[in-house]
Amino acid sequence: MLDYRDPISTKPAGSHALTLPDQGVKAHPIASHPLHHQLNNEVHARPPTPLGSPERVSYLAIHSGEQGAADDHACLVRLCERYGITPPQAGVNHFSQDFGPFRLKWERHTEFVTYTFFVQGGTSEAPFSSTAIDVVALDWLSQLPDQTLVAAHVAVLPSEAPAPTGDEVSCHFSTDSVIGSLVSGGAATVFTNYRIHADGFSRILIYDHRLGRRQAGRLVQRLLEVEAYRMMALLALPVASSIAPDIAHCERNLADITASMTRSDGVEHERQLLDRLIQLATSIERMSAATGYRFRAARAYHNLVERRIAELREERIPGLQTIAEFMDRRFQPAMRTLISTAERLESLSQRTTRASDLLRTGIDITMAEQHRDLLRSMDQRARLQLLLNEAVEGLSVVVITYYALGLIGYGLKSLKPVDLGVDPDVVTGLAFPVVFALVWLNVRRLRKKLLD
Repeated sequence: MLDYRDPISTKPAGSHALTLPDQGVKAHPIASHPLHHQLNNEVHARPPTPLGSPERVSYLAIHSGEQGAADDHACLVRLCERYGITPPQAGVNHFSQDFGPFRLKWERHTEFVTYTFFVQGGTSEAPFSSTAIDVVALDWLSQLPDQTLVAAHVAVLPSEAPAPTGDEVSCHFSTDSVIGSLVSGGAATVFTNYRIHADGFSRILIYDHRLGRRQAGRLVQRLLEVEAYRMMALLALPVASSIAPDIAHCERNLADITASMTRSDGVEHERQLLDRLIQLATSIERMSAATGYRFRAARAYHNLVERRIAELREERIPGLQTIAEFMDRRFQPAMRTLISTAERLESLSQRTTRASDLLRTGIDITMAEQHRDLLRSMDQRARLQLLLNEAVEGLSVVVITYYALGLIGYGLKSLKPVDLGVDPDVVTGLAFPVVFALVWLNVRRLRKKLLD
């Protein structure tokens, strides 16, 4: 039996595991960057598992979320302990090992984890009657979280003669609707239907014409990644469907507010419109925050699906849809719906922001005009007050002078019996300009002091 174990892939990504052994090359005392090996090994972190034919493969992709790394590692540790295998360290994103009854490839992605089980053997008469996952411990399988998003069986069969036609393999898929194509430059033929069968697994059938072991591993990995990334991208479809009515409601509200902005009824009316816009913007931002990550992830997964399909290098089989054609007709419309929903939400947010800016500008202009009118009115009142103050000031000088001269006259008249030889009326008349000048100067000085 061929040994399919890959000693390179059993080491943690980012460790020194991928450093090649010494072959007599002289080492130099050059200090490396702390991330030298980790960054270099990143491109080797997820190598495909070499495959022969016949081969049976079972694949599970479990949506555990970004925070599920610890639980995913614990689940892997339980499987390793079940078969007496040394488990990998925490934080490892890739692990491959021969467990005896099967070989395992485990990968931790950003928000999901995959288990790929490999078992050698299989028959062309019933390629899916016995699968790789059949030899995995049931007690461990029963403890897997109920978040399995993708479950697929792959059968790789040798085929020196031309592969069977779609009609001949349809019996393996429980349906007449089969898609298929020549892949890898005609080195293999692939059939599938992307349907979930009674056992909960989809099926992929590969006829190996002249694939190398690593080439077969890459082909299986690409086909399974198409399945996983397709499902991960479609996670956003229910989200888009759920918020579509809310987006339509917000669009109607924005149209109503925008129409009301053209018939302004004063600042108070504009403030009410601004309050409505703020509430609308809050609702839109809440939707954006709730869906932004999912929509961005869907676009990234969509790009990966397209890239993996392109890497298959498909050639048409007469009478059958290729995988690319099937995805273009069935998968792409869903992605266009997602992209359209995300763009509607982004456009709605931008239009709401512009409407808010326009309304605030209008309110600012109205307020500025009111402030200008208020300042003009205050300036007029200030000038009137100044004129009034000057008039009062003049009257005050006259009144004070009048009473001061009266006091002087009373004083002189009281001295009349003494017969000073001075006429009180004459003295009072002569004192008038002096008293007036003194009063006027003192009033001016007091006013200046108060102003200062």
